[in-house]
Amino acid sequence: MANPQVDDYDYILTAEPARSEVLAGTESDILGFNGQFPAPVIRAKQGQRLRIRFINKLNEPTTIHWHGIRIDVAMDGVPYLTQPPIPAGGEFLYDFVCPDAGTFWYHPHMNSVKQLGMGLVGALIVDESSATPYRDVIIGLKDWRLKSDGTYLPLSLPREAARAGTLGTVATVNGRQQPVIPVPAGQALRLRFLNMDNTRVYTIAVDGREPVCLALDGSPLIPARPFKQEAIGAGMRVDVGLIAPTEPGTEIVIHDMKGRFGVELCRLRTVVEEGAAEKPDKTLLSLPPNPIPEPDLEHAEALSFVFEWQGALSPTSAEGEVNHSFWLINRRAWDSHAGADLPAPLARLELGKTYVIQLHNATPHHHPIHLHGFIFTVLSSDKRDIDPYQCDTILLEKNERATIALVADNPGRWMFHCHVIEHMKTGLMGYIHVA
Repeated sequence: MANPQVDDYDYILTAEPARSEVLAGTESDILGFNGQFPAPVIRAKQGQRLRIRFINKLNEPTTIHWHGIRIDVAMDGVPYLTQPPIPAGGEFLYDFVCPDAGTFWYHPHMNSVKQLGMGLVGALIVDESSATPYRDVIIGLKDWRLKSDGTYLPLSLPREAARAGTLGTVATVNGRQQPVIPVPAGQALRLRFLNMDNTRVYTIAVDGREPVCLALDGSPLIPARPFKQEAIGAGMRVDVGLIAPTEPGTEIVIHDMKGRFGVELCRLRTVVEEGAAEKPDKTLLSLPPNPIPEPDLEHAEALSFVFEWQGALSPTSAEGEVNHSFWLINRRAWDSHAGADLPAPLARLELGKTYVIQLHNATPHHHPIHLHGFIFTVLSSDKRDIDPYQCDTILLEKNERATIALVADNPGRWMFHCHVIEHMKTGLMGYIHVA
């Protein structure tokens, strides 16, 4: 971290090649923020300015996107759409205010299959303007496509990209396989789950202890709701509150549920913390609301987006290289990944107006659909009962129709895409223009 009294920034962040022990007993090549994995946790204060000096030490261009932050568009980190790519050896000063508290993350938006797949992901925590009673436990989820010797399998397979996406072979939590995470005995815990994987949907379950769901994608649920399990697609987050057992050495197992059975992700183990309160508060309080504008549903304009599969035929260049294109939004595929020739926006929104948007996943695969620059309200679904909530990414099940609403209060060109990275890279991406 930088010294803001001396430097005009709060953090120095690099992207660079490194080595890390993802598999026990062997090191793998990675791309790491500050040359490490897990990446540094960036912390900011709600409503305050955050300045990050970013230095690109890769041998290729990159950017950083601040996922979930309602940010000035010039700081959003999408190459060509919001800023020029940061070249190898180049620098960029990201300077913005975080208006909302919550659990967010950061990652590149260039050569994303490789750059995210090899480790360029990190947690961004925006603390509430007033203190909450919870102790933070960050649980960063990411798979790796590794062989047993620590070298990489292909990060993307076309036949999988045309389906649910290419899954990893090594599941990690905070860079380790099935770690045991110490937590203070008897304290109120805020488990911040972040799905920073390229592909996988995790269905999070926490053994016993009567947990509550505090927030989805950083947006508080008011009041907090009982937590049973929650499916979070790539890019999504869930905050879970619980009271840790008072007995030291007690373990709480966290699973990724597969139907009726679960795969262990990690364990929490209680430890005695020096100086902890003898009688900690046992109340699981709701988090304070974020200042999200309320949609004016009575005067809203209607929009519709349909997400489709376009078949197995992909265009081939004169050199014989296949440009795989499998997915469509409103019958259009994004195919401009390497240059500044941008397609027309999927929609043009009037600044300040409310929009009610119908989303239809007309495919047999799930899609976590993410909109940059906004927090939207999920109103309804034909697949599940919805108690309206706010988020920046909605996991659409196969053949699901869902309705969301937002106030178009943030001007600019905003990326709108599936966060299964291969789906994004093979067509399921576009942008909306708010002006």
